[in-house]
Amino acid sequence: MKFQAIKGVRDILPAESALWNRVEQTAREVFATYGYGEIRLPIFEQTDLFARSVGEESDIVSKEMYSFKTEDGLPERPSIQDLAGFTDWVKKVDIAYERGEIQKDEYFEKQLSEIKYFLQQGPDPGLGWEVYRRVMNGLAFGLDDTVRSQTAKLLSLRPEATASVCRAYIEHGMHTLPGNVKLYYIGPMFRRERPQKGRYRQFYQIGAEVLGQSDAPAIDAEVIEMLMAFFERAGLRSAALQGGKDAGLKPGATTDETTLYINSIGCKECRPKYVEKLRAALVEHINELKADSQRRVETNPLRVLDSKLPEEQAVIEKLPRITEHLCDACREHYGEVKKQLELRGVAYQENWRLVRGLDYYMRTTFEITAPGLGAQNAVCGGGRYDGLVELLGGPATKGIGFAIGTDRLILSLQEAAKQQGAGGTPALQELDVFIAWMGAVAQPEAVKIARTLREAGFSVEVPAEEMKFKKSIGLADKLGARFALIIGENEIAEGKYALKRLSDGVQEKVSADELIAAVRRSNE
Repeated sequence: MKFQAIKGVRDILPAESALWNRVEQTAREVFATYGYGEIRLPIFEQTDLFARSVGEESDIVSKEMYSFKTEDGLPERPSIQDLAGFTDWVKKVDIAYERGEIQKDEYFEKQLSEIKYFLQQGPDPGLGWEVYRRVMNGLAFGLDDTVRSQTAKLLSLRPEATASVCRAYIEHGMHTLPGNVKLYYIGPMFRRERPQKGRYRQFYQIGAEVLGQSDAPAIDAEVIEMLMAFFERAGLRSAALQGGKDAGLKPGATTDETTLYINSIGCKECRPKYVEKLRAALVEHINELKADSQRRVETNPLRVLDSKLPEEQAVIEKLPRITEHLCDACREHYGEVKKQLELRGVAYQENWRLVRGLDYYMRTTFEITAPGLGAQNAVCGGGRYDGLVELLGGPATKGIGFAIGTDRLILSLQEAAKQQGAGGTPALQELDVFIAWMGAVAQPEAVKIARTLREAGFSVEVPAEEMKFKKSIGLADKLGARFALIIGENEIAEGKYALKRLSDGVQEKVSADELIAAVRRSNE
């Protein structure tokens, strides 16, 4: 049998992971300058966390999550043959029932009472142990089945991380910390989607969240400013455009630069009223919509605005726009967000069709598109989600954040490199020094020098076995080494080694004390 990666997942090999590491390190460096700290989250959570936050009717929860049951409750029921173990198990069931960990049920309670009674009485001398054992096993079987079904937990691999961040914020009492809590995360997410360019079933995100008591528009603007600073540092050029009533781009249209789109989707006061107006307008054109959009008219009309189907665009263009139905508070908030972006010199375009697919978003929403990704060119999305922490059982908290699709960002960077003639995937990380040693007496010296060079921060390769000189230099060249350090019996006797720069063949003699300075000097 030939094993291969499962559909929708893939291996990221060293030649490509070097770019991933650079992008992730850039995120850490940029986010740190804005006062963010890294949070490392569990890969899986209780399914209810995502159902409550993302929405049970969302495609993510209803169709795309990888979920499984786990029995974290009581231990397996021992046989009545192990009377002591069986008695101990019944005691644990009784305690769990009293604590409410097992749902109250008259039939279950009757079974439990009967088992406890028979345990106290012991076997009837007239009936004997075997009859007693069969009766007790029969009673315990139904009891155990109920215990297993009620104490088992449904868990899911995380499809997104904002809900997990909010759960951690509540669990660790982070609302008591001074000021806004600024967190970022880096890691894999999981959704059972149809794999396509830049989209996988195990995909990666870089995200950040701000949680606290303020919803000041300046917070929204600074989050976006940080995001755009990261993209610029990562190597994507931003579009030099500002404002604009309408983005003016048809669905699937692409630009040659990274572009920020913003919108406001209102609050719990004005958004429901707009959604009803939107639903009513869609119902009038229901027969012109495809099956997915028809279903969303009832479940989540805002998602119809996301449609990329050409045949639905004429209908969507006639729909009411949410920015024309904002309440006074939301209109003022949105206007101030735009002023704050302009204050920071952040270029943007307004896009009335920009909504977030998750239930917890409100007010400010934003999306960033990048070149080289085709029609599905969104590389980042985010927005404000005041009230999500409260929904999950925490204190009233304001929140805003974003998630970058790392897979798509890497793809866009690779496409940009191709256009610049640099190739789509970087080469293997360059090797600083290849130590070509010859003769048994030279190996200990090679190992010692390698340690010294590595402690100084250089990457070094030392062959595990002796090689002929020509083969050694050939391997150094194939590995992309900048230098070959030649150590043989003559070099050891002389106390100086031959340091050869492989790019031009220039060679010099250096002692052990001069080696580090020589490598650094030649690198400059």
